[in-house]
Amino acid sequence: MNMQESQREFVFKQEEFDFLRKIVNARTGIVVADEKLEMFYSRLVRRLRLLKLDSFAAYCGYIREDITGNELLELTNAITTNLTAFFREPHHFNYLADTLIPSLVQHATDERLLRVWSAGCSTGEEAYSLAMTLDQTLSPNTHWDWKLLSTDIDSRVLHHAAEGVYPADKVAVLPEETLKHYFLRGKTLADQVKVKPALAKRVKFGQLNLMEAWGFKNPLDIIFCRNVIIYFERKSKIKLIDKFADALKPGGHLFLGHSESLYHLSDRFESLGNTIYRKIE
Repeated sequence: MNMQESQREFVFKQEEFDFLRKIVNARTGIVVADEKLEMFYSRLVRRLRLLKLDSFAAYCGYIREDITGNELLELTNAITTNLTAFFREPHHFNYLADTLIPSLVQHATDERLLRVWSAGCSTGEEAYSLAMTLDQTLSPNTHWDWKLLSTDIDSRVLHHAAEGVYPADKVAVLPEETLKHYFLRGKTLADQVKVKPALAKRVKFGQLNLMEAWGFKNPLDIIFCRNVIIYFERKSKIKLIDKFADALKPGGHLFLGHSESLYHLSDRFESLGNTIYRKIE
């Protein structure tokens, strides 16, 4: 036993780590590397305390016997990563505002509805960044409407996202005009801001597992799924990208994270650069 293991509150054996990460992989498609053992421990130890369990062996047994699936959801919530920010990777939002949406408006046929999906929206910063971009670019076009669905597998971050309340320093990067137009500030929200209802009601949040059936009734124009597939194994990546292609209209756009690529994963998209991809018509 090394020094780090001897200082732990609970014993966490390799076989218990393997059992838990196999469950996470089966449910989410996320691959958990060997070096994530300590991360697993630190994120799950609070679950053991809350459940009044005395070991990770007992926790594994608890999950096996939990027919409700509630603890599996808690496990997933604890392990999934939720790093995000308003207008993260701003070149994507610039491309939307300056190139993609003007082109869609210019070449529109009868339908004047834009359908957008933020897949893996975390605590909502990406979703509201998209909503602000869509509102600013499409509001002058009075015959246009847009729908924005934002999903995540983690139920707790979705609750945070739906509330739309953030520390003031989270929005400090935004122009003052944008802050005034889309956020509320006041004495009851000391050091916090809240997304104004007019914008918040345009964003629909929902829980969704990317590895399960989606059930979209209509094809989408734009999908943002950034810094998500990097955690998946190759087989799951290929399956997921194929599902994205099926969900998009011909010519629809897929936005990935800065360290992600479709190279050798799919031939159904063409690269536009900056991890922006267009479905081949």
